[in-house]
Amino acid sequence: MKKSKGVFIIAELSANHNGDIETAKKTVIAAKNSGADAIKLQTYTADTITLNTNKEDFRINQGTIWDGKLLYDLYKEAYTPWEWHKEIFDLAKELDLLCFSSPFDHSAVDFLETLNCPIYKIASFEITDIPLISYVASKGKPIIISTGIAEHEDISLAVEACKKQGNTDITLLKCTSSYPAPIEEANISLMQQIAKDFKVKVGLSDHTMGSTLPIIATALGASVIEKHFILDRSIGGPDASFSMNEREFSEMVQQIRAAEKSIGSTNYKLSEKQEEAKAFSRSLYISKEIKKGEIASKENIKSVRPGYSLHPKHLPQILGKKAKKNFSIGDRISLSDFE
Repeated sequence: MKKSKGVFIIAELSANHNGDIETAKKTVIAAKNSGADAIKLQTYTADTITLNTNKEDFRINQGTIWDGKLLYDLYKEAYTPWEWHKEIFDLAKELDLLCFSSPFDHSAVDFLETLNCPIYKIASFEITDIPLISYVASKGKPIIISTGIAEHEDISLAVEACKKQGNTDITLLKCTSSYPAPIEEANISLMQQIAKDFKVKVGLSDHTMGSTLPIIATALGASVIEKHFILDRSIGGPDASFSMNEREFSEMVQQIRAAEKSIGSTNYKLSEKQEEAKAFSRSLYISKEIKKGEIASKENIKSVRPGYSLHPKHLPQILGKKAKKNFSIGDRISLSDFE
């Protein structure tokens, strides 16, 4: 996956259209205005992601904001109608905003291929669906995989599934699958370990409140940041409580871009301003009038600011030597001035 400017920042639409295509389109426009690089959808129906049954296995009871709901009912409420996709993709293209999606079964992949979906995202809970990951990887598109419920073996199997299809453009996102996620459970240092263990690009899919974690992730080498995005939390919906509005997202983007600028590179070359600032460093100046033939000493040569004269490291070479000419206080000196 190529990115033109630093960290690739994704605004996740998810269920934040609240069942209204006009809200979805306004959200896409707001995401563009906020500085996002991409808008991401989710492509499923209640029937492609779960079963229509009220058996207890299919009722949410995990201490989430959706507890008590049947999976089928939640996904029926939250899904993005497939007939909206082309209109959303087309709008994003007009805005020069990348649009892609998370498919949840083979039929969703086939559908997204008709829209020339440029990237595929595997959601955290699908990381164990190796047949789905293999099918997605076979399309040869960049693939992003969230690791919210994954142990090392789960990630290893998912990465291997991609590579078996000849797809090595893989980005693994550190994620905490809790909604919203407590920041103390972020364990963001694992992101760097994932990069080391699997030799892939890494990033963050963030469900915490605020932008602290995305900024930290940027400093730790994230190439992708994903956040849920909503026009206004007051419109409600399954994901509203842990989604950023346009102002918050825009501030996060600015902070990420500032963090990127601060990181720089791992060399000791000074910037132009740092070079200019060397004027305020120390150098060797005449601190007491010296006549030709007089001996240089610590009484008449001192290391002081500014830094335009001889480097202080040369002081031992000058002490005890005779001046070749007269000097007044504040004169610069060089090694050749003494013998």
